[in-house]
Amino acid sequence: MQGQPPRGPLRLSPVLEGSGAEALDAICEAGGEGIISKRIDAPYRGGRSKSWIKAKCIRRAEFVVAGWSPSDKRGRAFSSLILGSFEAGALVYRGRVGSGFDGAELDALHAAMAPLARKTPPFKGALPSEAEGARWVTPKLVVEVDYAEFTGEGRIRHGVYKGRREDKEAETVSARAEADTQTGDDRTIAGVRISSPGRTVYPGAGLTKGAVAEHYARVADRMLDHVADRPLALLRCPQGIEGECFFQKHAGKGFPDGIKTLPIEEKDGDTADYMYAATREGLLGAAQMGTLEVHIWGARRDRIERPERLVFDLDPDEGLGFDAVKRAAEELRAGLEACGLEAAPMVTGGKGVHVIVPLRRISGWETVKVFAKTFATVLAERHPERYTASISKAKRKGRIFIDWLRNERGATAIAPYSLRARPGAAVAVPVTWAELSELDRPDGFHVDDMDPRLARPCPLRAATPRGIGTEVVEALEDWSRG
Repeated sequence: MQGQPPRGPLRLSPVLEGSGAEALDAICEAGGEGIISKRIDAPYRGGRSKSWIKAKCIRRAEFVVAGWSPSDKRGRAFSSLILGSFEAGALVYRGRVGSGFDGAELDALHAAMAPLARKTPPFKGALPSEAEGARWVTPKLVVEVDYAEFTGEGRIRHGVYKGRREDKEAETVSARAEADTQTGDDRTIAGVRISSPGRTVYPGAGLTKGAVAEHYARVADRMLDHVADRPLALLRCPQGIEGECFFQKHAGKGFPDGIKTLPIEEKDGDTADYMYAATREGLLGAAQMGTLEVHIWGARRDRIERPERLVFDLDPDEGLGFDAVKRAAEELRAGLEACGLEAAPMVTGGKGVHVIVPLRRISGWETVKVFAKTFATVLAERHPERYTASISKAKRKGRIFIDWLRNERGATAIAPYSLRARPGAAVAVPVTWAELSELDRPDGFHVDDMDPRLARPCPLRAATPRGIGTEVVEALEDWSRG
């Protein structure tokens, strides 16, 4: 084979050593179909063999659901979705996708399409024969689909359904919105594609979805110190704080790869998959899905039954000033120190203050919850005119609710450095005790204040973790009698 001219009739393929994934990415980005690779020590032989691997380029895009084809299989809601995309204001036929669904997703999609049913196709012009017998819907639902390529007719080939895109408006969907391509409609922030970055999500503050993603990119390293590997509850507001907002703790299909799941046994004995994030991409992925607030469990996934933080949320009744909340935080600090526990404050970006106690992981949820309830109850009984440990609205009148319920298994609290879904776009920020005494409000930190905060150590790390063991319990009993 040696001595052959470079462009002669017999040509030797160049040998590419190193990362096969990087080579495949380069081929795909250049518009190729994929790579066929061979074990470097295997001989060249005809026929199929495990020594040869074909890796195809898989592309991904969003499409609008325009209808569905009925299934002839009993119990299957439909056989395939009919897809389209908006090009220059008109809906263009893009083919069908009939794989990637499980039974639950088939039923969920069928239910979502039912109220959108219509008699006529939403496309203009003639349709291919594969669309005959279809049931049509108003094009409002957006789905994400993997595919190999577009045919000459502009339809996808080898499509696989990946999930719903609840954060994307149908009218913005074009056939060129691949997940790894930056379009005029999208931006890539810290390596994550953010759709509709110019959408205003905090009208009063003028903050856009892109600015929210930039905030989480900026604080990611610091925030992950407190958030990584904890089960999450995300407050999603896809249309901004003036639209519908909802909490979500279980990831659905179509969530970004950076958001992972872990199985957790629930109170009823069933097991459910909860979300967690361990990387910057996870936080940015949450922002892409319209998340404004991030809430966290008190334990991490490696020891989910051993909480490592205790949180008291000081929630003042309407009309109480912030000075009263600050006095309460100092009083909790003194009581906790009497029990042998160190604490640090965090202004929540809402009305109150969180007093956070880092824990060594030596006790389970029940021990931690009982300690928190007992401590809050003792303080409320000692100063009934100022505090209550009851969730009852009637008992909060003119008082501060010492919310100890954040320490139950499955309960969450706002994460440090998370935005709040409230007018003003405040951020939950840990502060020192000295700083707290000087603050005049709990919602005074915003995204533009983060750089100087990140330039100094996080105040939550100033408190030394202690375990709730026998000595702490005995100290609580002594303090309660005082």
